[in-house]
Amino acid sequence: MIRDNQRTLNQLHIVIDGVLIALAYVAAWYLKFVLTPPEEPGMIYGVLSKETYFSFLYYIIPGYLIIYYSSGLYNSIRYSGIRKEIFNVFRANSIGLAAIFACIYIFKVSDVSRIMMGYFYFISVALESAGRLSLRAVLRAVRKSGYNTKYVLLVGYSRATEKYIDRINENPQWGDVVRGILDDRIPVGTSYRGAKVIGALDNLDMVLPDNKLDEIGVTLDLKDYGRLEEIVNSCEKSGVHTKFIPDYNSVIPSNPYIEDLGGLTVVNIRHVPLTNTLNMFLKRSMDLVFSLILIIIFSPVMLVSAIAIHVSDGGPAIFRQERVGRHNKPFMMYKFRTMRQQSKEDEKQGWTKKGDPRVTGIGRFLRHTSLDELPQLFNILKGDMSLVGPRPERPQFVEKFREEIPRYMIKHQVRPGLTGWAQINGYRGDTSIRKRIEHDIYYIENWTPGFDIKIMFLTVFKGFINKNAY
Repeated sequence: MIRDNQRTLNQLHIVIDGVLIALAYVAAWYLKFVLTPPEEPGMIYGVLSKETYFSFLYYIIPGYLIIYYSSGLYNSIRYSGIRKEIFNVFRANSIGLAAIFACIYIFKVSDVSRIMMGYFYFISVALESAGRLSLRAVLRAVRKSGYNTKYVLLVGYSRATEKYIDRINENPQWGDVVRGILDDRIPVGTSYRGAKVIGALDNLDMVLPDNKLDEIGVTLDLKDYGRLEEIVNSCEKSGVHTKFIPDYNSVIPSNPYIEDLGGLTVVNIRHVPLTNTLNMFLKRSMDLVFSLILIIIFSPVMLVSAIAIHVSDGGPAIFRQERVGRHNKPFMMYKFRTMRQQSKEDEKQGWTKKGDPRVTGIGRFLRHTSLDELPQLFNILKGDMSLVGPRPERPQFVEKFREEIPRYMIKHQVRPGLTGWAQINGYRGDTSIRKRIEHDIYYIENWTPGFDIKIMFLTVFKGFINKNAY
């Protein structure tokens, strides 16, 4: 039933998209040639006639529909996010506009208004986005009313089962209803958020014919994975769409990196884009260029800061402290000295607290404005650090946190950074280490050059003033 509904919805969606593309094109022509006519009275439609412009729709509409299909705009939207769908709308229309200009050049079609095509692009994006937002609103209302419901059977009771049921209850707009759960260890009648255990795993062949199911979710406990092949075979014999929801999400991330080794599927526990040689080269090149530029720009500030520190108490301006970097290798990190000179043992004390007497007057200002971090630009030149990455920590804290914080050591798979995703989100200084690591891991798994540029840009507005620095 759900598949039939999805097929009907896709067919309707294609028709609506064809109409919206035509409307956007007509509106663009009207805006360019009627609302803003040319100055010369005889040039109403430019050199090309109105009929010629509209004849292009015979090629534009099917071409755009193919591009929309290739961009995933006709995939099921039941579980997909609106942001991703709107992004796909922008991407598909950008490809479409590029294709139009390419055809104009290849077939030497002269006198086509580039301005009109620009209007067409923006109007089409606006109409398609509005149409998809409206469709989502209608489907949400329909599903909340109990229509277009998808009935699901869960095979196995595990942490994954509870998480899956949680997601379904949190998103009633999906229209999913759990018909029951099969498990050997949990007593029949046990209920979790309205979903009941209705039998054992061996009852699967009896339950499948008697229930009108749209989907089967295999949510076995790790202890039952020996029966996985048998259960999947039974599910597929029923002809019902089956999906596997693993009970090891605490170990493997939601977007693992999968390799094919001659037909053997290998799941990498964590996808780290910066293990790619080209990505490493690109990031290192960005570090060298931007750090040199920043050293030149901030050299007057660093000179004044160094003089102020030395004048305040006569000690050295630069403070060197051992930190742990990429591949767990220690390095000496440079900072402007913000505390009174201390012994090695005193330096091993915990983080500074509010009103810490060890911090000097000029040091407090440097910490609050993050100017004490500027000497790390030279660490970046040396290759110890990167402009963007997880902040490095002292060895004694690394040893402490590796035992207390799950996945803490993952941060050492990349170079530490002067700024990072955790820092611009407020996790600096005396803040939650767990939250900091969550943000660091997100950065490591989702690195792109654009992500680095975004973080550097946000650092300018959010990263300098450190409210948690004392």
